[in-house]
Amino acid sequence: MRKEYDLSKAKRGPVVKPKGKTRITIYLDDDVIEAYRKMSDELGRGYQTLINEALRETLGTSPRPVDARTLRRILREELKKAG
Repeated sequence: MRKEYDLSKAKRGPVVKPKGKTRITIYLDDDVIEAYRKMSDELGRGYQTLINEALRETLGTSPRPVDARTLRRILREELKKAG
């Protein structure tokens, strides 16, 4: 080990930046967090993942395929309009 190191070009932070996700601090109402934690327990998935998916749906960028329940609802609505 050297007695001295040149740290003039050193940068603070992680050596490798994670791609695709950013850590933030956000304040949400307690009841919202509790509802997502409850859903998380029921579905066996992380509550933060569920919140992220809800935000994606709001943006219209949800990668999830349409499930049968949603497809039936859409078809009923469209059939009502046509009839």
